[in-house]
Amino acid sequence: MPTRDNHQRGAVLTSPVVLLSIVAVVLAAIAFVATRDDRPAERDISATKASSTPTGQATDEPGDEPSAPPTEPEKPTPPPVVRGDHTVVVFNNTAIRGLAARVSDKVRDAGWKVGAADNWYGTVPATTVYFPKGKKAAARQLALDLGVARVLPADTASDMSSTSLTLILTGEL
Repeated sequence: MPTRDNHQRGAVLTSPVVLLSIVAVVLAAIAFVATRDDRPAERDISATKASSTPTGQATDEPGDEPSAPPTEPEKPTPPPVVRGDHTVVVFNNTAIRGLAARVSDKVRDAGWKVGAADNWYGTVPATTVYFPKGKKAAARQLALDLGVARVLPADTASDMSSTSLTLILTGEL
């Protein structure tokens, strides 16, 4: 077996897979740099709209002024919530004494009627306004007035009212 002298140097040939990988990375980097500032072009949807025109109807010809887009009928706006028309039952689900009474005062100050203030025996993960059927808009308004994030349908099988909004507190407001 021939021995190698310390003065001789050999070259290690790289694998074709490694060479192809390096070339692919370099090409990807070049493509990234070349296209990074390009923004997607807006599409013209008028051609799509024109092709959906039924046969026999007039279409806009080049040079004609475009016709106004069809307007959708406006949805009737729901009537505003009259706070004084709704009763709120406030429950304290914390160990903080007097919390339901203090928040009841805030509810009254915002214009709502307070039906009762008591303790809630159960587990609620966060302060929540619960609403009976037909009172979702009022519940959202109450939540907005008090800064409450959760609004859910009432569980009338529990002690929640089937006619009033129920506010269960898990902390100070």
